Amino acid sequence: MRHKLLSRFLVKSTGDFDFRARSAGGGRQRVRMHLRKVLIVAAAAALVGAGATISSASSGHAKKSLAGGTYRVGWESSFNFTDGFDPTGEYLGDAIGIMQNVLLRGLVGYNHVAGAAGNVVVPDLATSLPKPTNGGKTYTFHLKTGIKFGPPVNREITSKDVAYALNRMADPKNGAQYAFYFDGTVVGWHDVATGKKKSVSGVKTPNAKTIVINLTRPTGDFLQRMSLPATYPIPPEVGKCFEGKPGGYGRDVISSGPYMIEGSDSADASSCAKLKPFSGFDAQTKLTLVRNPNYKASTDSKKARENLPDSFEWTVNANPDDIANRIKSGDLEDNDVAPAAKTIREYVTTGDLKPRIHFNSGDQTYYVTLNLTQPPFDDIHIRKAMNLIIDKDGLRRAWGGPVVGAIATHIVPDTLEGNYAKGFDPYKTPGSHGSQSKAAAEVKKSKYDPGHTGKCSAKECKGVLLIADQRSVDQKMVPLIQANAAKIGITFDVRTVNGAYPVIQTPAKNVAISERPRWGKDYADALTFFQALFTGPAIIKAGNTNYSLVGVTPKIAASVGAKGNVSNVPSIDKDFNKCSVMTGTPRVKCWAALDKKLMTQIVPWVPYMWAFQIHTLGPKVAKWDFDQSAATTAYAHVAVKS
Repeated sequence: MRHKLLSRFLVKSTGDFDFRARSAGGGRQRVRMHLRKVLIVAAAAALVGAGATISSASSGHAKKSLAGGTYRVGWESSFNFTDGFDPTGEYLGDAIGIMQNVLLRGLVGYNHVAGAAGNVVVPDLATSLPKPTNGGKTYTFHLKTGIKFGPPVNREITSKDVAYALNRMADPKNGAQYAFYFDGTVVGWHDVATGKKKSVSGVKTPNAKTIVINLTRPTGDFLQRMSLPATYPIPPEVGKCFEGKPGGYGRDVISSGPYMIEGSDSADASSCAKLKPFSGFDAQTKLTLVRNPNYKASTDSKKARENLPDSFEWTVNANPDDIANRIKSGDLEDNDVAPAAKTIREYVTTGDLKPRIHFNSGDQTYYVTLNLTQPPFDDIHIRKAMNLIIDKDGLRRAWGGPVVGAIATHIVPDTLEGNYAKGFDPYKTPGSHGSQSKAAAEVKKSKYDPGHTGKCSAKECKGVLLIADQRSVDQKMVPLIQANAAKIGITFDVRTVNGAYPVIQTPAKNVAISERPRWGKDYADALTFFQALFTGPAIIKAGNTNYSLVGVTPKIAASVGAKGNVSNVPSIDKDFNKCSVMTGTPRVKCWAALDKKLMTQIVPWVPYMWAFQIHTLGPKVAKWDFDQSAATTAYAHVAVKS
């Protein structure tokens, strides 16, 4: 397991951008989400004062008459692509959604629908999902025939193109951000990562339609890892032009899917010198996709892709209000910006607009993190009391109220755990507003309440370090947390930082509590929560995302500069290792059980919200769905009225 934090994931919420970090060992944090779609009139009413329907995605099969037209999306401020739209290093969720839905195809993928079904891996370029052999350590994929790269390559995709993409990802000079999911997992990967070899020995291509990948150990979510666009085939004749140039391939991405970047068919790929950026993507203001003439629908599944529009246009606009107005008037179909509160209010209270707003689980958890090494949070009873005293609904209101998310009752969103922890709420209070009596009962059990008064009365309970950010939402949340904690005797030394993550991600800062974090999946498996957030090997000196220091040992603490009560800190490492090799239903149940253990026996967080992704749609949208796997619009299933 690698111990370096390799990247952060930019995620969108209601009005703010946020980072999700990924830990080297395979835990990561991107904000995508799986919960279920919600239909709640009463909840929306709490925010807007009127009966508002939280609408779900449309269903059913599209008719042929829906084919055609252009699906236009407004994108706020800038594309914010983390690697210039190069699939090797790109980890912005919005970019991945475009790639997986309409531009690229991998050995495996998803059906691009909402809910738990949208997180189920399905075969794509592969003829079927392979069953691992060799004790779970060998995966053999067989490619379908007749699938070609789009212009200007125009040749059939082979196993060597997949192998090239994997080797490209393994080489650090190419800027891959998801390589940590493969380094130490795929045989020979680390040799390439450290410059000892040029190709990954565990990746074999015995013929043009077969690729064999050998692992160092059974890895229950390996197929999910192979759904990341960094593993998708890249033609070496074009990819070689950008080796050692992270992000360079982004403007010349060769299509393997139903659409291609406009201008691809006018490019000359006969040499690197002649290859110029495709005209449909300027990296700053526009991205236009048109149909790939080499795509064969017969090699694909309509459950995965219907490909109804003739083209897609994403355009950058610095004015979010203008994007909202253009969507409402029909000049745009969709948004890649979280709508402002006033826009949400207008849609949920206006009859003809209600059907045009969609709230879907983003598979992301917002939480207050508690450091197990810092008094008084080194006492589990105080951590439990914090879960019982915090007004979770109040924190949610700071973000916008019930329409922006569901109250989180445990760590991982239900859709990532197969709903096996659904309804689990060990700290339930009336209306999720907190309970002083329940919290006081826990405090009485604590060493920091020697008089058993229900108040944290020891000196360690005063002036506890709380790190907050300078966002407007922090200014709403921090006073609420202060007022709640004061009811059980805890006071804070609040330090506000512009961009708080570097502080809370440095264990040597010994931050006791912070309301800044939120976390979402990298791919559709709960491992991407547990590994980076709670395993001991994930704790690193800078960029650490195990803020609670679960599993820290005196040796690890010394290496990262952490001080405090670093002995006898509980660990989930054995539980994690047990779950991580499982597959199927046993794996999902194992993750759910670990979630429950964390919330009752370790208690590292106060989770308070599972956030929604919110989309407002234009009047010309005839069909729409949500892609749970990418937490974006399911572009594979949208349609516009002619």
